[in-house]
Amino acid sequence: MKNSMTRPNLFRSIAAWGVHLFTATGAVWGLLAILAIFDGDYKMMIVWIIVAILVDSFDGMLARWADVKKYASGMDGALLDNILDYLNYVVVPAFFLIQSDILPAPVRLLAACSILLTSAYQFTQTDAKTADNYFKGFPSYWNVLALYMLLMGLPQWVNFSLLMACNVLVFVPVKYIYPSRNRVLRHLTLAFTYLYAAIGVWGLLQYPNQPGWVVWVSFVYVAYYIALSLMPKNKAHAH
Repeated sequence: MKNSMTRPNLFRSIAAWGVHLFTATGAVWGLLAILAIFDGDYKMMIVWIIVAILVDSFDGMLARWADVKKYASGMDGALLDNILDYLNYVVVPAFFLIQSDILPAPVRLLAACSILLTSAYQFTQTDAKTADNYFKGFPSYWNVLALYMLLMGLPQWVNFSLLMACNVLVFVPVKYIYPSRNRVLRHLTLAFTYLYAAIGVWGLLQYPNQPGWVVWVSFVYVAYYIALSLMPKNKAHAH
């Protein structure tokens, strides 16, 4: 009787710790992305960034399924997730800003340091993720911004100006939607997010021969994301 009672718990514990291991692989993908940057292999950098984003996108769902707070309670999954998000969403693009030529050479180190510092502030705010499931301030999507800069080939000073503007937005207390937990137009937002991700991954994997329309079509989702984030929250929740 005792074995029959403990065996399911053993399997649940293995599954829960397996989810933590899955999350922890984000450190590996971040390291591989940095090595690809140093090699000047931006194609592989893109691949590892995509893998890291996919892990980050699915580990929360898996953690809830495996009930990691109960069956792997000795490990703080939220802390692990934040550490790996800082690596993959901030440190990796900081290396890219220094090594690539998307920014003017005199300000590359400044730009990299700026996102490290503003993101350190943003990540450690007690309400960085609000109780009603929003990100407060620009949510440190530096890897996504860096990929747009790489694909669009805009003038270097335009890229720098855009980067500095996003640094300022970190401190502006606008609530940005958390797509997987958004309660406003939830099904539409999820469908739109998955479509954006699918087209984005497909287009990025074509680099450096990605179709020109991919970036411009993706801006439809970006506009939707910004509009939904700027919508008055009390009005939004009424729908």
